[in-house]
Amino acid sequence: MVKSVCRMCHGVCGVNVHIQEGRVVKVTGDPDHPMSRGYICSKGRASVELLYHPDRLRHPLKRAGARGETRWAPIGWEEALDTVARKLMEAKQVHGPESVAIALGTGRPYMFYAARFANAFGTPNVVTYSHVCYLPRIVASALTCGRMPLPVCDFYGFGGVRPKCILVWGCNILETGAADGLCGHQVTLALRQGARLVVVDPRKTQLASRADLWAQVRPGTDAALALAILHVLIEERLYDRDFVEKHTAGFDRLVERVKEYPPDRAAQITWVPDNTIRDIARLYASSKPACLLWGNGIDQSPNCFQTARALMILRGLAGNLDVPGGDVFWVPPAGVYQTSPFAAIENILPERLAPEVAAKKLGAGESIPLNPGVRHSVFYDAVLTGKPYPIKALLLVGTNPLLTASDPLKGEAALRKIEFSAAVDLFMTPTAQLADIVLPAASWLEQDDVADLHFIWCVAARRKVAQIGECRDDKEIFLELARRMGLEDCFPWRDVRQWCDFVLGGAGLDFDAFSKVGLLRGEMRYRKHETEGFPTPSGKFEFASSTLEAMGYDPLPDYREPPESPVSTPDLYVQYPLIAMTGAKIEPFFHSEYRHLPSQRRRNPDPFVDMHPEAAARLGIREGDWVRITSPRGSIRQRARLTEGIDPRVVSIQHAWWFPEREPPEYGWKESSASLLLDPRPADPVWGSEPWKCFLCRVSKEAD
Repeated sequence: MVKSVCRMCHGVCGVNVHIQEGRVVKVTGDPDHPMSRGYICSKGRASVELLYHPDRLRHPLKRAGARGETRWAPIGWEEALDTVARKLMEAKQVHGPESVAIALGTGRPYMFYAARFANAFGTPNVVTYSHVCYLPRIVASALTCGRMPLPVCDFYGFGGVRPKCILVWGCNILETGAADGLCGHQVTLALRQGARLVVVDPRKTQLASRADLWAQVRPGTDAALALAILHVLIEERLYDRDFVEKHTAGFDRLVERVKEYPPDRAAQITWVPDNTIRDIARLYASSKPACLLWGNGIDQSPNCFQTARALMILRGLAGNLDVPGGDVFWVPPAGVYQTSPFAAIENILPERLAPEVAAKKLGAGESIPLNPGVRHSVFYDAVLTGKPYPIKALLLVGTNPLLTASDPLKGEAALRKIEFSAAVDLFMTPTAQLADIVLPAASWLEQDDVADLHFIWCVAARRKVAQIGECRDDKEIFLELARRMGLEDCFPWRDVRQWCDFVLGGAGLDFDAFSKVGLLRGEMRYRKHETEGFPTPSGKFEFASSTLEAMGYDPLPDYREPPESPVSTPDLYVQYPLIAMTGAKIEPFFHSEYRHLPSQRRRNPDPFVDMHPEAAARLGIREGDWVRITSPRGSIRQRARLTEGIDPRVVSIQHAWWFPEREPPEYGWKESSASLLLDPRPADPVWGSEPWKCFLCRVSKEAD
């Protein structure tokens, strides 16, 4: 048995990997792990199923016909890597480094390598989900208190206290298994120990069904609700006056702003009763300490950035920031090289990207300069039009944007047109089918790694225990490309094991020694602001952000009505009389991943849209009926799943659906993928996010 940490999602739960005669036979939860304490979800248990799945890519492939003809020829790694390196360098030499883009998926271990590689190569065009995933909260937090990454809930009791109240906002951690590097089991343990629970979510999730208070907010109106809660804290003097007086800037301006959002007005906007708003504020403020657990529900809304700012302000105003049992900034283990771009941005070598090239980033003018990513729709436009300059080559790593990003039909056209693309993945996907070279990636059981845990009070060892075909770690692929492209000064490591030794060197360990230790913990130090202040321009926790104000943005959080809603587009609402939300992770899957796995498909065999029985009855829809969901941009089909836990005016659509068992190259992705319904236009004026959580649609029963 080998102790490791899972990477089927972002939970990084501790696991025991059981091996018999050189073969992995099962993965179980590690009861000795300090974070997950023996918990493991269905995805983690399915790791062996993924590892040995017969459809795994096992060898590099080269396209042998036209794009989409599904004709592939196996090639060796040397030819594959030489081809990718040559094509990227040719594009750079002829059209400039900005003509090459790198597209990334979720925040897996390759993220550090990819960001460092892009800067070393010289391209500003990294196509990511930063506009709708995690980054809005990171940067909003940094502009408020100066620290990165963002604060996380202190469930562990290191300071002798655990949360007395947990405010869960736009986060379905029990059903998805993890959020922001935190295992959902920690929330269950806190509730068993008596913590009170408040949930803000349009859906009655498992957590909402257990909550002391549940705010069933109208999708897209979270900022108004947060501002109303701040209003109550200030009006009723429930805030931490000592923290406000000693450590904050802009309180008077915040007072004036929240006067605009009394609970009775917010109730009209959000559908949350004003007495519920007051009860939430009072319970959260009076429970010391309390923590705030937030998620992608915030990131994927049209007012995401200022919503995140308002919730960050709520933490500080209530006195829950960096206190035992509250929301803390962990101190990383001493001497360990930081591989999170959010914790140590200097380690991804931003200085290697020339300022004049950085200024050429696609879509640079549509969001705050602190958003490092390029939206997919902007990238597609550049490929198809050649404006503002031609994009000639693309490296896709761990991403399937035809399923998981907006504007997928335009994306399909762009992927067919681009001169060269290479994809790195575990399986063939609709996106990879349009590439020129496909490289087989290693699963987490086939990787050595130093894994960050919960940002990041400790690091844990992940040891390679298997090898499938010729699959390679994403990090190794970047190392090999860097060697071929003259970037050895930025990637001087011989292999991934030497890289791991480098990460641990400052702590006096190599990877072999670390694997025996298993875990390194950081210093558990609280209230750092009392001696260090906050690393903002004012040295204070900034209710009014001086950085945002200097950039010409509103320094205070505010509310804007979603671009499609019963209020902002009443005529459109007549044609599309339901508010749709999508993008939520589904427990058996991770976005578009794991639909190959029989155990996971049995848990969720078809794409489902959740709707209220009252709304279904009006439309003649029964449980399990196939229905047609139509937005102003497209139409898909899913099965109706009826639930009292959603407002009759709202539907929740499962996203990233495809059917790997169907014929390539499309695998049925155009039938049920919610990406076809999304509005690709940037809705957030600061961050450029898209309104995945609040757009209009209509639903009708399909003919039998």
